[in-house]
Amino acid sequence: MSLGRIFIFLGIISGLTIGTHYYLWARLIRDPMWPSPWRQVATVALIVLALSIPASMMAWRILPRNLAIPVSWVGYIWMGSMFVLLVLLWGGEVARWSWVKYAGFTSVDGGRREFLAQVLAGGAGAFGLALSGWGVWSAIRPVEVKRLNVRLKKLPESLSGLRLVQITDLHVGLTIGRDFVEDIVRKVNALEPDIVAITGDLIDGSVEDLGHAVAPLGEIQAQLGTYFVTGNHEYYSGADSWLAFLRGIGIRALRNEHVELTKNGEVIHVAGVDDWTAHRFGNGHGADMERAMQGRDSSKPVVLLAHQPVQFDEARAHGVDLQISGHTHGGQIFPFGILTRLAQPFVSGLHARGDSQIYVSSGTGYWGPPMRIAAPAEITLIELDHEPV
Repeated sequence: MSLGRIFIFLGIISGLTIGTHYYLWARLIRDPMWPSPWRQVATVALIVLALSIPASMMAWRILPRNLAIPVSWVGYIWMGSMFVLLVLLWGGEVARWSWVKYAGFTSVDGGRREFLAQVLAGGAGAFGLALSGWGVWSAIRPVEVKRLNVRLKKLPESLSGLRLVQITDLHVGLTIGRDFVEDIVRKVNALEPDIVAITGDLIDGSVEDLGHAVAPLGEIQAQLGTYFVTGNHEYYSGADSWLAFLRGIGIRALRNEHVELTKNGEVIHVAGVDDWTAHRFGNGHGADMERAMQGRDSSKPVVLLAHQPVQFDEARAHGVDLQISGHTHGGQIFPFGILTRLAQPFVSGLHARGDSQIYVSSGTGYWGPPMRIAAPAEITLIELDHEPV
């Protein structure tokens, strides 16, 4: 990204930050008419928190890593908390307006207005703090394994029980580091997988900055191999460099291609396509489903790795038995999942259309705010079974 675009981006973010924080100040501090000393202290604190957001976005460029990390934690946690407060305040505004309208009040009462403002500010503040704390804990606690069974008609009985482990959307960066990756690798290996699939958005940064943190993925032990497909974030961070790095630690990227894997004398295909947005970045990148499926035996089952669920209809048209995807984070912070549905056909879970199925993981890491509300992180263990015709 050029320096000019960075400044434009930061200018837009700054404008939104100022407007949002003015609204928060008005509803949480000004309107409730809190006692003067507390009002001044709260105003200064809100200004500092507002500044922490652009600071967290620039920290990795202008500060040493040991300083950039805590600055990023503060800014990103507040970013998530700010969103939670906005949702609660907007909900409270609707409730207050409805109560005033339908209660039949015909005159303005200053005391009643101040009381309602204090109830709104106090309720949103207390509940927002508790909800944000729970969200942070949900994001940073050890990731749990989610297990599911998927039946495929084309899967030979001798391959029933084949174990495929998916990790996705780790977003290794300033707030997710090597310790997190090492823990994920230990848990993946404990599952004794046949196949491991990493379905994109692995990193948020360059190989130079994050290679050390990602390197433990090379210790994954999977009988039939570990496979990777790009997500959109790889293209913000030097996709070609990351593809070379992963190849160097023994992880195979599937770039619009498939591999034929054999176990117990039977074959299963694993295919992978570039991220749906990859064509925007040129240099030979771009999803090509036709190429990925070219030359395969259509009588054999095929599992497709594709970062975004939006690629499912095209996968169905090419006879894919199971697509596994990420990208959505399950919404990450409720109610973002509702907005995600505007761009993606599925937000999380297992779904079927005709003879094709798709599993969308809620993600293994998080992006931006270290916060998850009603969308827990997961390592996914998919056991494939034969479905009698």
